[in-house]
Parts: sequence; C-alpha cells; structure tokens
Amino acid sequence: MDKALKVIREIHQSGLIRNYAIDGGIAATYYIEPVLTYDLDIFFIPTTEGLDVLSPVYKELKKRGYSRDKELVIIEEIPVQFIPAYNELVNEAVERAVESTYKRVRTRILRPEYLLAIALQTGRSKDRERAIQIMNQAKLDKKSLARLLKKYGLGEKYRKLKD
Repeated sequence: MDKALKVIREIHQSGLIRNYAIDGGIAATYYIEPVLTYDLDIFFIPTTEGLDVLSPVYKELKKRGYSRDKELVIIEEIPVQFIPAYNELVNEAVERAVESTYKRVRTRILRPEYLLAIALQTGRSKDRERAIQIMNQAKLDKKSLARLLKKYGLGEKYRKLKD
C-alpha cells in the first residue's frame, strides 16, 4: 500500500488534485480495530470544475501505466477509488484531515469525527456499522463532533444510533 500512497501523494503534489485524504475502511482502521475492506478510498478536492473531474486523474494514472477496473484504478496492485468531494461535509473533512506516515510515506487520513459524521450522513447499513465501531472504539474529540453534528444536522441520527 505504501507504493500506492506514494503515487497518490505525487498526483497531489503535481497539482492535479487540490487536496486528498484516505476515507473508508482503511481510514477507520487508523482509529479502530481492523476491518475487512476491498479497496483504498481517496476523497479528493479537484483543481478543475465541471462534471468530469475524474478524467484528469485517470489520464495521469494511465500515463503512469496503471489500469482502470470500473470505478477503481489498480495502483501498485492496490485497488484505489478516487471520490471527488461531493458536499460541504466531505470537503471540510478533506481539508481538516490529519497528516500521517505509512512506511515512510506521508499521507492524509480523515479524522474520526468526520468519518463518523460522513457515515451518519450516508446512512448505508455498512456505514451505520462503521459509525457504531467508531463511537465505541475511537478516541473522539467531543467538541469537534458536537460541532459537526449541529452544523450538518446529524444530531438526531447520532442519538438514534447511540440508543
């Protein structure tokens, strides 16, 4: 995975994407017990606007010799899904991601409060399960979480899940 993260960092440093952060099961594993996950999810803020913000990323990765498999790009044998920041919460989450190092490769990971808020907002069954794990296992900044729940209208979903 370190090789894939290095490529993603290079894409960011080249200016092709404005910012990025690891999301999904890999990000959750940073804060909770390991979970089974198939791919590396990368939320990113594009430098271009419009409907096809993925095309420049895909073109650059193809130039580097990486192939696509539906919505995934296989980078150094790791399936990676690039997901453009699709709303204000995800955009804020990417901008406030924490810097981390994985096998000497600098990367960015969503904070647990944002992982929880995004899971609540998305609301799929796997997201609810992850939200429960984060609530029970991660060290959460309660002030930050309270601010997110209020700002994005997620307080009721949080209370229902907590009960």
